[in-house]
Amino acid sequence: MIAAQRRNVIIETIERDGAVSISALSERLETSAVTIRRDLDQLADEGRLTRTHGGAVPFSSARESSYAEKLEQALAEKSAIARAAAKHVRTGDVVALGPGTTTELLAKELSGRSGIRIVTNSLLVAEAMVSSPDIEVIVVGGILRHSIRAFVGGGTVSQLLGLRADTVFLSGNGLAADFGLSTPAFPVADTDRAMATGAGQVTALVDHTKVGLRSSVLTVPTEEIDQLITDSGSDDSELDALRTAGVDVEVATTSAS
Repeated sequence: MIAAQRRNVIIETIERDGAVSISALSERLETSAVTIRRDLDQLADEGRLTRTHGGAVPFSSARESSYAEKLEQALAEKSAIARAAAKHVRTGDVVALGPGTTTELLAKELSGRSGIRIVTNSLLVAEAMVSSPDIEVIVVGGILRHSIRAFVGGGTVSQLLGLRADTVFLSGNGLAADFGLSTPAFPVADTDRAMATGAGQVTALVDHTKVGLRSSVLTVPTEEIDQLITDSGSDDSELDALRTAGVDVEVATTSAS
């Protein structure tokens, strides 16, 4: 069993049982305690669990990572995903961009173009467009959610439901084939879902640290996701399951690849 598969099993176990021990995992996965410790340490570094003496417990789903934490995570892969996504945007398109570090990077890739319209509830996406006068930007207001630098709430949802985009690009905290795109917070899920409702195509921008994971609140079910753009570190079996579910999967390569 490769490392990615082992770590997915660890996450599934901890979500089901509420805690895991190194000894039990070592026995179940038929590998050494040293390997399990390394897996747990890696998952803890990615914010997917909390290490304890002798094992781990779930990372609190109520806590959103700070924006700085998110930006540092898999930055090269997110940049590659953003570059790949930008190639799908054509002149004349109306593009909706949800909040997130990857969508911010996509906004920077699109800055300087002309003949497109951007709809967003993200302050950082809007900021990336400040020096692009040939791009019309519609910023949807509401209640500021500081952790993601974006507007959420009932007012935001109402405005988004009145807009239609050719493509919506959404990020999230997890994407699992048997669930969909998810996030830890209801207000964020509500606004992302409203943005997707009026889109001709829903594209998920999800790096390998999130593929195969479920967060606590469903944003967009798998059957409503048209395309996933991810990186080569994502678990192949999960990508195959997404393809089987009808999702067009594109794997972006980093500059070093």
